[in-house]
Parts: sequence; structure tokens; C-alpha cells
Amino acid sequence: MELLKNKIREEGLVLSDAVLKVDSFLNHQVDPDLMKEIGKEFAEKFAAEKVTKILTLESSGISPALMTALELHVSVIFARKRKSLTLNDNVYVANVRSFTKGETNEVTVSKSFINKEDRVLIIDDFLANGQAAEGLIHIIEQAGAALAGVGIVIEKSFQPGGKELRDRGIRVESLARIQALENGKVQFLEEAFQA
Repeated sequence: MELLKNKIREEGLVLSDAVLKVDSFLNHQVDPDLMKEIGKEFAEKFAAEKVTKILTLESSGISPALMTALELHVSVIFARKRKSLTLNDNVYVANVRSFTKGETNEVTVSKSFINKEDRVLIIDDFLANGQAAEGLIHIIEQAGAALAGVGIVIEKSFQPGGKELRDRGIRVESLARIQALENGKVQFLEEAFQA
């Protein structure tokens, strides 16, 4: 998705060889026009999957998930990282380790929102080591629902998450795949093969 790649080139900040900061359009401040296009792209990619629900993690996954849901005319569920007073014990639970934050969160989803009739599409902002996706897949499995696939805005292909998911036969669609973050520059996977 060239629009996204251009935004990453123009506004993304390479903080290290493993960390890309995109808070000006995805993680802190949100570019609604870009999110609208991201939603359309994911909806096109997963149109044949008969998705009934979209599952994401709070908070950075909500914007792309919502725009995708708008295009697919389905509901968005976000796994909560903190237990709410209104969430009782009738929840699915998974532990998710954040690569960027270096912490593990227990995430929860109410059992009222996913069931065995659902075909669930996971949408998230980043894929690095795959821990967030694994946690959300575990929630889908607990519900007895089917996994329709995983849609990722930015995949760090130099980390193992995407490969591990694909090796298990899980469909992963990433809109921007980063091969390397070196010398303050982003190199996309496609560009690595063209060089």
C-alpha cells in the first residue's frame, strides 16, 4: 500500500534497529483519511472470508479495525488490557507481551461478543514477535470461533512473528512489510528484493 509506505517514509521515526515510531498518524495521533484507506484495503483483501467480527487490542489497533469493520459492515471487539468494573468473570483471557513496551498484559474479551458461529478477523497496528496476534488467536480458540485471518498495518519482517504465523497456515496480510530499520531509514521488504 503505497500511501501507507509514503506516510512511514515521511513521518515515521526510526528510533533503533528494532523500533519505528509512527505516533503522528497511527499510535497517538490518527490520520483519518489514511485509516479510511487502510480499512478499504483490508476489506478488499478479506472480502471472501465471510467475516462476522473484527478483533483487535486496545488502543492502537482500534482505528484500523474500526475502519475495516465499517467497510465490512461488522462489529469491532477490542481486547481490554485493564479489567473494567463492568466486566465480570464471564470473559476470555490471554496474556500478551508487548515488544515495544516490554510488558505483559492480561487481556480480556467478554464471552458475550464472540461465539462458535463467528468468523473473526484480527486487525492490529504492528506485527513484530507475534505475541499480540497469538493472544488474540487464543481468545478466538477459547470461543470456539473460526479465525478468518490476520490483518496488520505494519509488519517488521525481520522479527519472527509473521513467519511463525504463516508457517502455521494462518493467513497474514500486512499492508507495509519492513525488511530493516538501519541508519535511521526504513527499508521495505519489496525494496530489498529490487536492490
